[in-house]
Amino acid sequence: MTQMSYELLAKQQTSLTPRLQQSVKLLQMSTLDFTKEVAQAIANNPFLEDGEDTSSEEHAHAGAPAPKDAGHADGTDFDPSEQSAVGNADADRDTQAVEPAFDENVSTYSGDYPVRRDPDLPDTDVGQWAQHQTSMQESLLSDLCAYPLSERDRYLAEYIIEAIDDDGYLRLPFSELAPASAFSPPVDEKEWEAALRLVQQIATPGLAARNLQECLCLQLQALDEKTPGKLLATRIVSEHIDKLGRCDYTGLARVLECSAEDIQQATLLIRSLEPHPGRRYGAIDPSCYVVPDVIVRKVGKLWVAVGNESATPHARLNTVYAKLFRESRYGDRSLMAQALQEARWLLRSLEQRNSTIQRVAQAIVARQQTFFDYGEIALRPLMLSEIAEELGMHESTVSRATSHKYLSSPRGLFEFKHFFSRELATSSGGTCSAVAVRALIQEMIDEENPKEPLSDVTLARKLAREGVVVARRTVSKYRAQIKYPPAELRRAP
Repeated sequence: MTQMSYELLAKQQTSLTPRLQQSVKLLQMSTLDFTKEVAQAIANNPFLEDGEDTSSEEHAHAGAPAPKDAGHADGTDFDPSEQSAVGNADADRDTQAVEPAFDENVSTYSGDYPVRRDPDLPDTDVGQWAQHQTSMQESLLSDLCAYPLSERDRYLAEYIIEAIDDDGYLRLPFSELAPASAFSPPVDEKEWEAALRLVQQIATPGLAARNLQECLCLQLQALDEKTPGKLLATRIVSEHIDKLGRCDYTGLARVLECSAEDIQQATLLIRSLEPHPGRRYGAIDPSCYVVPDVIVRKVGKLWVAVGNESATPHARLNTVYAKLFRESRYGDRSLMAQALQEARWLLRSLEQRNSTIQRVAQAIVARQQTFFDYGEIALRPLMLSEIAEELGMHESTVSRATSHKYLSSPRGLFEFKHFFSRELATSSGGTCSAVAVRALIQEMIDEENPKEPLSDVTLARKLAREGVVVARRTVSKYRAQIKYPPAELRRAP
């Protein structure tokens, strides 16, 4: 008979309440997503209104003043100050916001942000922060309109254009560009080739190439026939690009039966070409659509983080609806009571989110003062746990408060997480950040002699003389991260 045994296991588990889940969700959102979330809440909840619209507040003061002894249906006291729970609440600041002082004759520096706003748009209009750039696909499709094509040929060209990646290459095979059912009869290889040649013709030379070799050949073909070294450069790219990649100039001169001077002229011409032709269109910088949460300014001798109030959505309790609800005599008020509770709950979450982000930002700036003075090379090592311990927060809270959050400074726009970097030991017993080491490596390579580039071993030795002891493989990893090729590929002919 089998003996059965039962074991009772004690397991500790943490569960988040709905309110805490909402706070965590709001804290982790980017400013744009957060603004959208608040706008949706205002649209769906009758007890919430846009904090930037004063019409409701004026109406409340004029026709429906809230009684001082009023209470909530859920048993809690009503606080009239909740109508401005998220910044810009008091009357003095509202008056300043409505009547901005602006002198057309005075030219003042406004940083990187708009100071004049369209009076028909809200203060938090994202369009004032974002700029529009024409993408590569938009430009090519516009150029395609100038060609008289059949509907079938135009669709083929459009499929190719949409498949070009950010570097300007067509890396997908023709069979994957369009579903089989998109064309009747099915498209054959020759039709795709003809459409590709058309796109390559209307585009910047080198665009829509399927590999680096084709990209360079297209650019060479577009050059004037009298360009010195063009014919030899075309032969090198077409027949011996592997030797060119190894910088085997002696081997090229031997195989092509020409002088070293001719090889140097041809290779210099090749070096002048663009291996990433898509960059000529200017990749849309994601920071164009990033609204900074804080702005770093220098006050006296210290850098401080100031909340970007114009980028923060504003919401407040609609006092008119709240008063009408309190005075109503309907029997079933549970749904409205829940909506009112959710409105008050959201306002508290907004306040907490703004406060947390501001505290974390100030703690980061306080520890990275030298970065804002001297740049990447002065970025000190910093861990999430340090900020968490200083502010009395959990490390996961700091992590969420730094995700998708940005600060703007005279040195540029940076994500909060940019300031967290692991530490490396120095010969003096101190520490430096990995970001600072990468900045040192970049500085050394930028100052090297192109004819005698620094190897990774040499870079490691130079870093050691600066007091930073790192292994050669670490130097190789950091060099690759800043997108610098090895020394043999950096050597000038």
